[in-house]
Amino acid sequence: MSARRPDIFYIHLLRFIAAIAVIAIHVLGPLRGGYGVIPDHQWFGAVSINALTRWAVPVFMMISGALLLSDTRPFDNRHYLQRRLGKVVVPFIGWTLIYAAVGGFSGGQWSAPDTLAIIEASPNEPVWYHLWFFYDFIPLYFVIPLLAPLLHRMDPERVKLLIAAWMLLTLMHLLKVETPLRQNILLYSGYLVLGWYLFNRDNRPQLKIWLVLGIGSALLNVIGTWYASEAKGAYSSLFMGYKTLNTVLIGGMLFVLAQSYADRIGAGAKKVITSISTYSLGIYLVHPLLLIPVRDLENGVYGWFGHTLIGIPVITVVTLLVAWAITAALARIPAINRLVP
Repeated sequence: MSARRPDIFYIHLLRFIAAIAVIAIHVLGPLRGGYGVIPDHQWFGAVSINALTRWAVPVFMMISGALLLSDTRPFDNRHYLQRRLGKVVVPFIGWTLIYAAVGGFSGGQWSAPDTLAIIEASPNEPVWYHLWFFYDFIPLYFVIPLLAPLLHRMDPERVKLLIAAWMLLTLMHLLKVETPLRQNILLYSGYLVLGWYLFNRDNRPQLKIWLVLGIGSALLNVIGTWYASEAKGAYSSLFMGYKTLNTVLIGGMLFVLAQSYADRIGAGAKKVITSISTYSLGIYLVHPLLLIPVRDLENGVYGWFGHTLIGIPVITVVTLLVAWAITAALARIPAINRLVP
């Protein structure tokens, strides 16, 4: 069980772009609700970036499915719980406590009762907005050991049928069709299967199909969000779901694109991308601390750049680089490095 998994660059590339996308989503978060409050062109710039980056978390899930479900080594329960699940649970608990402490600050003072109240509520509500991911992702680690032997024994045509059935559920989720099957663990598990399926085949013959479906879905996100928001008179998140078919198709397109073209990237860029990918979980956990002053609209940070189409990308890149540096430094400190695996 100690054999090291081969390094696959296009997986690093996918983690890299997903890290950028998730930071962008968090950078623009406070602006989404600005419909009718900030100028329309500023609001539309923010929600357009939002619409084009909603695939970030699903791509992380596809990567997990691709790698963990493809592991053919004999299953060792102890190793799996300690090494695989532990790498997620320990940071989750650690950063829950850290962000609970941060949440206890108000008016320049820290309140222990406020922090304790946040911790007490944490079993049902994330202590900080980005930690929701772990509430849905950790249960998938108990699905993976059950899915893997099934997928390895199924012929490709049956796997295609399984993916098609899952995509139908994501369409039902988009259209708000109520069904007891439309639950988080089932809809998110589909990303594991899709990642495994794409990872274990040559998808270049279907690249054009994925491009049409993915680009079409991205345009639907942008235009549909504008139209739905105009009709509602407020921001509409109709097309922004992580478990909807449009997001599935964009995520699949990006996976196949990276698989097809990642090796054309130069050696220098590959080194940077691989490093950021390696620290991507730590970057995910650290970066909201850097965004606290940015997301406070009273500080006026977004206005420094003239337009959201400039400000959001610049803030995203700066946040990524600083979080990368902090995470790389923390990873070198014994014990603390368990918080940024």
